[in-house]
Amino acid sequence: MIRILTSVLILLAMIVTTQAAQLRGTGDMGVIIERTTGSVQIIETTNQTSLARIEGLGDLSHASIVYSRDERFAYVFGRDGGLSKIDLLTQKLTKRIMQAGNSIGGAISDDGKLIAVSNYKPGGVKIFNADTLELVANIPAIYGADNDLSKTVGLVDAPGSRFIFTLYDAGEIWVADCSKCLAGKSPEITKMKDIGLQPYDGLISSDGRYYIAGLFGEDGMSMVDLWQDKLSARRILDGYGRGEKKLPVYKMPHLEGWAQAADSFYLPAVGHHQVLIVDAKTFKQTGSIDVHGQPIFVMARPDGRQIWVNFAHPRNDTIQVIDVPSGKIIKEFKPGKAVLHMEFTPRGEQLWMSVRDENRINVYDTRTLEKITSLPAKTPSGIFFTWRAGRIGL
Repeated sequence: MIRILTSVLILLAMIVTTQAAQLRGTGDMGVIIERTTGSVQIIETTNQTSLARIEGLGDLSHASIVYSRDERFAYVFGRDGGLSKIDLLTQKLTKRIMQAGNSIGGAISDDGKLIAVSNYKPGGVKIFNADTLELVANIPAIYGADNDLSKTVGLVDAPGSRFIFTLYDAGEIWVADCSKCLAGKSPEITKMKDIGLQPYDGLISSDGRYYIAGLFGEDGMSMVDLWQDKLSARRILDGYGRGEKKLPVYKMPHLEGWAQAADSFYLPAVGHHQVLIVDAKTFKQTGSIDVHGQPIFVMARPDGRQIWVNFAHPRNDTIQVIDVPSGKIIKEFKPGKAVLHMEFTPRGEQLWMSVRDENRINVYDTRTLEKITSLPAKTPSGIFFTWRAGRIGL
């Protein structure tokens, strides 16, 4: 009898120990898009290891990710209109729906209850229950006398369960108040027209105050101050690059990569080999830095001391690091063919970088600027860490 009791106690202890060993937090985790295989990798940054691969996610050629507020679930927005929900802890795909024919990213509300998806086809934005992925609202991007549908781009979340996006074909910015959508009410839409030609992307400042839309059809950008009682858009950086020869644009820069350091923004110039420096209070250009090619992502280390820049094809094998106090490029190196995306760890001691055409992820020490390690990945592109769960607009 004693032997049986002892055996049971040992077995229970082993079970408890195993369960304890499996427990983990999600704060150092992330997801890497593998764009041509319809798969993602779940990784952790503390030891720079891959934990799992999730497959069956469809067309990820232009995919992005947001996280639930508890950092457990990742929502993957596929180019084919697929919306997938992944559990990082069980390492499983919990649900996948096809919500459109062609989509271009999404956002999660500040309370974590709503998922919004921006669609090219059909044009508009759809709103889903974050728990169930059930549709709760549909916002067709109808414009003009003929009731045409516009592509929607630049979708971000804003305080108060609002989503903001631009209409590429119409040249408009819409703000959708979705605070009553779960109660069965339609979103309240505020529309700002004639903001400029072909707004191609958008971002919101880290404090949730300013929404900025980049314009592909003309030099300049359009900005909305969300603290206004009556929302309106105004032009900023009007005519930057005027008088200079604009180069062919091989890939549009991503405004999500706007870097803020000290009292300035650093942003990619469309059609120019430059990073623009913009005063963060007046939104006037104060300078520029000549760089290797047409910048795609201009990303600040979390402490604002460094700016890391990658570039469009055919110069996308190169990275440049800018020292903010001096305004000078302190390092240029070639990680490999087709560097598509970068992501800092929460405090910025590491930078992870996707090298698509060489099927690997490089990890760098941002103090020494030396490579720490590499991880195999299948045509990797976007890298998204869970710290994004607590940031506006990411």
